[in-house]
Amino acid sequence: MKSTELQNIKQRYNIVGNCDSLNHVIDVALQVAPTDLSVLIIGESGVGKEIIPRIIHDNSPRRREKYFAINCGSIPEGTIDSELFGHVKGSFTGAINDSPGYFGVANKGTLFLDEVGELPLATQARLLRVLENGEYIPVGATEVRKTDVRIVAATNVNIQKAISEGRFREDLYYRLNEVAVQMPPLRERGEDIVLLFRLFAMQMAEKYKMDRVQLTDEAKQMLMRYKWPGNVRQLKNITQQISVLSPERTITPDVLAQFIPQDRESTQLAVVNSGSTDHSFENEREILYKILFELRGNVNDMRREMSLLKKQIEDVQTKPPTIIGSSATPPMQPLQPIQSIQPVVANMEDAIAEEYIEPTATPENLNLSDLSRQTLIKALERNNGNRKKAAQELGISDRTLYRRLKQYGFNDE
Repeated sequence: MKSTELQNIKQRYNIVGNCDSLNHVIDVALQVAPTDLSVLIIGESGVGKEIIPRIIHDNSPRRREKYFAINCGSIPEGTIDSELFGHVKGSFTGAINDSPGYFGVANKGTLFLDEVGELPLATQARLLRVLENGEYIPVGATEVRKTDVRIVAATNVNIQKAISEGRFREDLYYRLNEVAVQMPPLRERGEDIVLLFRLFAMQMAEKYKMDRVQLTDEAKQMLMRYKWPGNVRQLKNITQQISVLSPERTITPDVLAQFIPQDRESTQLAVVNSGSTDHSFENEREILYKILFELRGNVNDMRREMSLLKKQIEDVQTKPPTIIGSSATPPMQPLQPIQSIQPVVANMEDAIAEEYIEPTATPENLNLSDLSRQTLIKALERNNGNRKKAAQELGISDRTLYRRLKQYGFNDE
C-alpha cells in the first residue's frame, strides 16, 4: 500500500502512529475489506480494536448498508439471544412486540462483535449456524429466517485457552478466524507513545483553554519504558490527569512519576484473592472425592472386622469343648462378677452415640445371636475379666464387645 493512501486512512480515522506493526494491521484491513471473509481481531484491552472493523466496513461493498458495533460482554446472558437474533411477541415477559434483532436489522450490512469471547455457549451455537448458512431462529419463533451479514469479531482473551477450558467452541473459532488481525500493544509501538501523548495533550488544551503540557527528553524516555497495561486508554487518562492536575507545563520525570504507577513491569491487572488458595469447582470436587474414598475405606475396614469376627466365632463353635481341670488345660480362674469388670470405653455416652447400626443386606454381616453368651463369658473368664484382652482374643473391637455385653444384659453398676 502506498504511503499516501496509508496517511489518508490514518487522517480519516484519526489514527496516530507510524510503527510497522500498526501499518501492517491497516494494510490487512484494507485488503480483506472487499471480501466477505470473517475477521477476528485479537489484542489487549485498550489498543483500539474498534477502529479496524470500521475501516473494513467503510471500504467494502457493504459500506452503504448498516453497521452495528455490539459489546457482547455488556449484554446480560438472559437477553443476549433476543438482542442478537430477535424475538416474537409473548416469547418471554416483557416481549410486547416482535423484534428483528441485530441480525435482522443489519441484513446486507456488517456486525462488529466486540468481546466475542464472553458469549455464552448456547449463543455461540446460534452464531455458528448464522456464519455457516445465514440461518437463525428468533427467540420463541418456529420458522427459520435468513440474513446476509458480514461478521467482524474482536477479543482480548486467549481463545486457545478458552477452548481448552470448554468456554469457547473450537468450530466457531475457526469460522470467525478466516482472517486474523493482531493489534500491537502500546508498549511495542515505540515513539508512537510520545505522539499519542502530544495528541491527547493538545486536545485537552483546546477543549479547556489551557496551556499544553510538554515532555522533556528524559520524560519521553520514561514514558516509552513504561509497560502500559491499559494501552492507549491508560495513556489518554494519564495525559488528561497531568494536563489538569500538574501546575508545571513542562513535564519532567519527577512530575511524570507522580502519575505513572511505580511497578513498570506489571502488564496485567492485580488479581484479588480472599484466601490463601483459589476457590474453584475443581478443588471442591477433589474434596468430595477424598471424602468418598475415606468413607469407602471405612466400610471396607468394617467388613474386614466383621469377617474376622465371623471366622473367630466359627472356630470357637467347631472347636471341641475343653474339660476344665484336665492335665492338658490349666485350671481356669474363677469367674468374676460382670458388675466388677471395668469398662474400657471412658465415656459411655460417646460409645452409644458412635454405635454403628449394622446392616443386614450383605452376607458378611453377623446377627447378634452369632456371638453367644457363653462365648463371651468364656473369653472374659480366660482373661480374668479384662475386656480389652477378651476383645483381642475374639478378634473384635472394644466397642463391639461392649455392645454385645449390653445386648446380653451385663450392665455396669
